[in-house]
Amino acid sequence: MNDLSQQIYNGCLLTAGPIDDYNTMTIGWGMIGTLWGKEVFMCFVRPTRYTYEFMERHSTFTISFYNTNFRQEMSYLGTRSGKNTSKVADVHFEPIAIGDGVTFKQAYQTLVCKKIYHQDMDASQFPEAVLKTYYSAGGIHRLYVGEVIRSE
Repeated sequence: MNDLSQQIYNGCLLTAGPIDDYNTMTIGWGMIGTLWGKEVFMCFVRPTRYTYEFMERHSTFTISFYNTNFRQEMSYLGTRSGKNTSKVADVHFEPIAIGDGVTFKQAYQTLVCKKIYHQDMDASQFPEAVLKTYYSAGGIHRLYVGEVIRSE
């Protein structure tokens, strides 16, 4: 596993929307690569997640990376909705506007992405083991592709 893949696997934050209307969630699935001659980040969000609404409403999202000493905060941010609680304040993360997106002071790197494509995944194409392991309760992910327009 390369460094970036390991960082994604360890958990990073997907934050959708501008500083006055955003939500964040921990993700462990994602890919960076090249599509249509652009550097892109691909991420996956279930429609049942509160962040999904923000991904649908806004054209910008960020992917931010954290040192392993933030594991407890990352776990909290990935298991709370944000719909009925101020989960970012609960973990004492400090939001910062970055372009049209949001990152947090605690991040050591942030990718700012402009959505250029999305598509619902097709469960009929999944291997049976994937269906059993990840989708036994339903909630098929939507794939989002964002052009990386800034990296800090």
